[in-house]
Amino acid sequence: MSNHLTNADSLAITSLDLTIPVDTHATGWQVAMHRPPKFEVQQFDLQADAVHSISIPIKQRRPRVHSYYFPELPEPEFAKDRDKAQAAIAKPKPPADPAQRRATRMRPPTDIIKLGDRLYYTLQPPLESLISNGSLKMPFHPFPYQFTGVAFLYPRYAAILADEMGLGKTMQAITAIRLLLHAGEVRQLLLICPKPLVSNWKREFNLWAPELPLTIIEGDQAKREWQWRLPQSPIKIANYELLMRDEALITDRDSKFDLVVLDEAQRIKNRSSTTSKVARAIPRNRSWALTGTPVENSPEDLHGIFEFLAPGYLHSEMNLRGLGQAVGDYILRRKKDEVLTDMPPKLFRDAEVDLTPAQRETYDLAEGDGVVRLTEMGHELTVQHVFELVLRLKQICNFDPATDESAKVERIEADLEEIVASGEKAIIFSQWVESLLKLRKRIDRFGCTEYHGKIPTKRREGVIDQFKNDPNTHVILMSYGAGSVGLNLQFCRYVFLFDRWWNPAVEDQAINRAHRIGAKGSVTVTRFIATETIEERINQVLEEKRQLFETIFSEAGSPGRTGMSQDEIFGLFDLHTPKGRLGRAA
Repeated sequence: MSNHLTNADSLAITSLDLTIPVDTHATGWQVAMHRPPKFEVQQFDLQADAVHSISIPIKQRRPRVHSYYFPELPEPEFAKDRDKAQAAIAKPKPPADPAQRRATRMRPPTDIIKLGDRLYYTLQPPLESLISNGSLKMPFHPFPYQFTGVAFLYPRYAAILADEMGLGKTMQAITAIRLLLHAGEVRQLLLICPKPLVSNWKREFNLWAPELPLTIIEGDQAKREWQWRLPQSPIKIANYELLMRDEALITDRDSKFDLVVLDEAQRIKNRSSTTSKVARAIPRNRSWALTGTPVENSPEDLHGIFEFLAPGYLHSEMNLRGLGQAVGDYILRRKKDEVLTDMPPKLFRDAEVDLTPAQRETYDLAEGDGVVRLTEMGHELTVQHVFELVLRLKQICNFDPATDESAKVERIEADLEEIVASGEKAIIFSQWVESLLKLRKRIDRFGCTEYHGKIPTKRREGVIDQFKNDPNTHVILMSYGAGSVGLNLQFCRYVFLFDRWWNPAVEDQAINRAHRIGAKGSVTVTRFIATETIEERINQVLEEKRQLFETIFSEAGSPGRTGMSQDEIFGLFDLHTPKGRLGRAA
């Protein structure tokens, strides 16, 4: 548009069309955008031949079933009088603590392969139910750990019950034997024990299994031969001393036993001993060992017992950890502080005494002269020579041989004054009968009795009865050999070790005559040690020997020492040996 002025008063307007006529034509990809889609429709015949199918009948397969029949065996002849025998036993009261009311089932070995054997033990009723329903009457209700011990022994063909002294190994073994006999699992059984314990086993069988007939092997050769061949007696009890005398009868292949039980099985720890060889030669199906000390001096002790249980199972190359793992399924070991939380404690005190002047003079002279003589022997010196000197010095620590003075007696008299005044009783242990006889002369006013190897076996039960029931008898003098096993003296609260035994396990057995089930209070153990003498050095080795037992059964570690070895005995006096000089035992 353009504006032109013609004069001041008028404005002329002219319009011009500036539009350019343009025609647009779609090209390139825009053509495709404007092009409508084309559809092509085709028809297909979807009819086809019918699919052919084949029907295969599948039969329902029945699962494979193994049937096991465990018949109820007829009762043995002795069971006919069971009800009459058990009627005299009062039914024990169940434990008041609900925690103790549990179901204890059989504990079969882990190496059982046959399914039938596993089912047989799995299907057995809990042991507690046998008492609750009256099938098995007992004078007292067992502790839970005792049921566990029975469940451990019953299914095993090779087993060691190694409970600490005082936990009732005898009762557990008798109950397991009782169950096996009533179930028909065994029919002929042999129990071997030390001679002093034969009467104890007889008494315990009459208490816990009064219906079982017993035969005590004793008497002359003709009588024993007749007793060995008695078929109607399922249980025979013999002592270790008879093994050698009656070896031909016991090892006769025609008289095979279903079960052989060794009490105090440490008796066969030496594999080369005659006792061990005869025990291993007895024909048998099952082998059990009872011992509170399966390891007394070295792991070789355990090897010796296992040669009876499972010959060749252990080998000398095993380390302590491997040994502990290998025997784990064969051994059941419990301590009092583990299973009896309410058990009264043991209170230990070491009574260190100074020798009297006369004892000191005699001791120093004997040790000095003895060491000189041993040193002069040179290569002819043997451990027996050193051992004789040690015994001589220990005896001097008890009594001066010239004057009979004794620092230990002076100390023990003061303790007994208090014990007797309170109405309590005490046991005094010594290695030597001679020391006990001298001691009695000094303390007889306290009311003493004796129990040692010089007391005839037939009189020993009367000695125990007197000590237990006579209010005027407060002290019993015992030798370690005669009194350390098989006695129940839980009414006694004081134990004195007048001198120390070579092996701590034997000392523990002696102490546990008093510290056991039924103890009414704490048990005070006094261990006498003469200062600056051989007793101090021996005490150090004894403490080290305790480590060995714990090491094996904890499956770990290694002990500093393995016992009172020959080198350690020489080392007590810093002596030369054919192998060279040894340091003093630490």
